[in-house]
Amino acid sequence: MKIVRFFRRPTVFDRSLVIVLAVPSVIGFVGVFLLGDSRLAQGNLHYLLTLLPLLIRRSRPITTVALVGAVDAVFVLTGLVDNANLATAVALYSLGRYTIGRTTAVVSGVTWAGYTAVLQLGASFQGGWLMALFLVAVPVGIGQLVRLRAELAERGRREATEAAVRAERRRIARELHDVVAHHITVINALVGGARATLPPEQQVTRDALESAEQTARQAMSEMRRLLDVLRADGTEGPDAATGVGADRLPALIKEARSAGLPADLTVTGEPVELPAAVDHAVYRIVQEALTNTRKHAAGARASVRLAYVASAVEVEVLDDGIPKDGGTPGFGLGGMAERVALCGGRLSTGPRPEGGFRVHARIPLEQT
Repeated sequence: MKIVRFFRRPTVFDRSLVIVLAVPSVIGFVGVFLLGDSRLAQGNLHYLLTLLPLLIRRSRPITTVALVGAVDAVFVLTGLVDNANLATAVALYSLGRYTIGRTTAVVSGVTWAGYTAVLQLGASFQGGWLMALFLVAVPVGIGQLVRLRAELAERGRREATEAAVRAERRRIARELHDVVAHHITVINALVGGARATLPPEQQVTRDALESAEQTARQAMSEMRRLLDVLRADGTEGPDAATGVGADRLPALIKEARSAGLPADLTVTGEPVELPAAVDHAVYRIVQEALTNTRKHAAGARASVRLAYVASAVEVEVLDDGIPKDGGTPGFGLGGMAERVALCGGRLSTGPRPEGGFRVHARIPLEQT
């Protein structure tokens, strides 16, 4: 799998392509040269010279077409060869794949005119313009179609990612509402109880507490209206985040094992009671990371580390799996980043040098 990923790199792929296309021609060139067939030797030399510009076909497609066209023109006009070859088609495909709009049309038109002149003058083709049109239009058109499909796919992934992030923000907002609403309710009850126990002569204190109680009720009312708006805006069902936290991680690990993912949990430091938003974030990070491992890594093992450190909590999920080919990228990492950022923490994700994937979050805790 690592070899496949290595050869998918643009530079490596282009160099490998040139080597693969050149090796048979080099062998043929030596053979026909030893046999004394100068005509075939000239054709092989022409083919090799047109392959070299393909090394820059992604970064400079117009230059590639110009260089390949110049070699074709020299060999055809001097009578050494009769027409273009495979390298010309690859260069023209690259023009359509890596240039856009008016640039592609102008360069294609100039290239067609040049090949028309070369074929009619050098190779004495009748109807050379038609052959040149076919030579230029087909590979450029294929390149344009491939580019268009790639752009549409990328646009779809970007829109889906943005939609997922918006949905995650709505869900996080609902969780924060539940957390804040709980504390406001407690404050309201305590203020009401304190006001009820005051003696009649402490009217100023009673008025202040009554004002605080009314403010808490107003805050609760406004938060409920905000929650109604969020639920109306979203299309997902009730949020299952409430009630989950770090204390449920052992159960989550057990569920992962039942689903076929070997996983273990390590807890270090002295456990402390986490704020509800942080507690939910820790659970969701581990849950999403394990889900990603099951979906995108073949034959993986996972390890989860929960560390209570000074003024912060850290959670790390490691796996040693090999990414599956053809998998559709998910949106869990974006949701993790949103959740950690709202808690004031930092998230880092990425491949591990020794193989596998790492998710690490550090979330600060308020000092009492």
